[in-house]
Amino acid sequence: MLPAVAKLCCGISYPHLRSMTGSLTFLTLFTYTQALFTPEVERGKGQRDRVNKTDLSYQHQGQQALQTALEIVQDAEGWRMEMSESGDTIYSKVLHGNRKVFRLEAELEASPEELYDILFVKVEEMHQWNPSIRHIKILKHVGQETKITHEVSAETVGNLIGQRDFLSVRHSLKMQNCIYLGGAATHLESFPPHPEFVRAEDGPTCIIIRPSPNGTGKSRFTWLLNMDVKGWIPKSLVNQALPRAQVDFTAHLRRRLAAGGKKPAAAADTRP
Repeated sequence: MLPAVAKLCCGISYPHLRSMTGSLTFLTLFTYTQALFTPEVERGKGQRDRVNKTDLSYQHQGQQALQTALEIVQDAEGWRMEMSESGDTIYSKVLHGNRKVFRLEAELEASPEELYDILFVKVEEMHQWNPSIRHIKILKHVGQETKITHEVSAETVGNLIGQRDFLSVRHSLKMQNCIYLGGAATHLESFPPHPEFVRAEDGPTCIIIRPSPNGTGKSRFTWLLNMDVKGWIPKSLVNQALPRAQVDFTAHLRRRLAAGGKKPAAAADTRP
């Protein structure tokens, strides 16, 4: 059953991510997978690493963040186009509480595995190719699928929001040839907010990477950006800055992919 579920879910493009009678969705995939694997971790069976209650809590936070983010993505109601640039399209919708989220749809010249390696495995290297990031540090690993990270944004020209830091749980899920990355803000007693930064909160957010039907070695890239930047910033300014940040990130990612294993020359942000 699992291979069939994965194949069906990975083959669904966004316009068909609505729940229909008799159809399986990304949420179905995740719920089934969570039921399949989580009890084994909790019971400590098999060859999985033993995790304490705190570690298990972080793992569940990551799983829940991914599940909630996929619910947002699969709900086709309320999305409206914000912008389209160089083949990339960004949509937005307003959630309960008047929070606006943004969904980017793009095609990238890389396989899902290559993108997984860059965006999840080598997340600490992201500042090398993305000038909007000062640094990302992995503070804690919980198995191979979950990690706690601290991220500090860079002070760049045109940064409408200003410098922020983030403490996040990141979780990955692989099903057949599709990859799901989820995340959300978390708490770590040993790493309280720093007085130098405003601590923003991510999530629940997710990235969905699946093979593109348009060519071998390409991927369809869906990114749900859901962020509370905190601080006293007008909402209109935040809603202007976030989709722009998605466009910039994708441009930097493409330069990284074009450079291969070499460190790309990061383009300066010259917007006023």
